[in-house]
Amino acid sequence: MKLKAANTILYCKKWNETVAFYRDGLKLLIISSTDWFVEFKLNESARLSVANEARTTVKSGEGKGVTISLQVADVDEIRAEFVEAGFNPTPIKEVWGSKATYIHDPEGNRLEFWSGRAKA
Repeated sequence: MKLKAANTILYCKKWNETVAFYRDGLKLLIISSTDWFVEFKLNESARLSVANEARTTVKSGEGKGVTISLQVADVDEIRAEFVEAGFNPTPIKEVWGSKATYIHDPEGNRLEFWSGRAKA
């Protein structure tokens, strides 16, 4: 199998707030959007989309059982930016030999930002 790209789709009850979080808070670039679906670019081959559950047959997981794990160059810098933005990040902790901090989007999905040694 030769994958060209990956996209995670989050189905949301709090769609407008969640779109604003990723667009305005995390400042992710919008690739495409409709009145119920927005696709954000994470990097050249990874996407994150937010869908309004009111317009789909798939319902929100309400943040249960989801962690979006994103490797960044400097987790200390990212955490400082999150504190300034009022995102209430967790303290940095060691996770599998890396440093990580966590925030939650308005839907309750956990986002892990980590740097350091690649996870095993």
